[in-house]
Amino acid sequence: MMNHSRRSGLKSAVLFSGIALLGTMTSCASLLPKPPPTPAQFALDEAIPATVPAHVPVATAPTLLVAAPRAAAGFDTRNIVYVRNPHEFESFAYSQWVDTPALMLAPLIAQAAERTGAFRAVLRAPTTAVAELRLDTELIRLWQDFTVQPSRVRLTLHAALVETATRRVVAWREFDASVPSASEDPYGGVVAANEAVRQVLAELAAFCAKGATR
Repeated sequence: MMNHSRRSGLKSAVLFSGIALLGTMTSCASLLPKPPPTPAQFALDEAIPATVPAHVPVATAPTLLVAAPRAAAGFDTRNIVYVRNPHEFESFAYSQWVDTPALMLAPLIAQAAERTGAFRAVLRAPTTAVAELRLDTELIRLWQDFTVQPSRVRLTLHAALVETATRRVVAWREFDASVPSASEDPYGGVVAANEAVRQVLAELAAFCAKGATR
């Protein structure tokens, strides 16, 4: 039968071994790389600008199909792009868009066109419905420019209104907005980007309404 001193010694040895093992596990855990922080996510969701209705008679108003916006090389991404040197694109490490800017623009463009009242209906691709006019857009650039102070967000959108039956370009235009950022960080750039979107959408809506009456 094990005496009291031997039992105590065995308990102490087991306890010491447990503490040593725990210390080793803690040390190993501290050496493991920490997971990167979750990126902050932002959206282009500025309220659609107020537009003056075109008052086109419903019976003669065309139907507009808003094609899915395309994006120029370098901008078909959720990365929030900025520039510090000419011709060099960089992206914020811990901030990104919730979706690609082109896809976020699609519903905003359709809503802006619809609010003009210049169309019998405004549809979004993809759809099997037939429309007299189609609006094609391409995001040319969207970046925060740190080569100037304060930094500015520049948004450029190319638009073409096409007669679907003949594929004739009724009108085309490039829209550009440059908005100063209130702060030199991604959030300031996002706020400025939304203001740039609002400005461009107001001009784009007027462009579409004018094209509807040609």
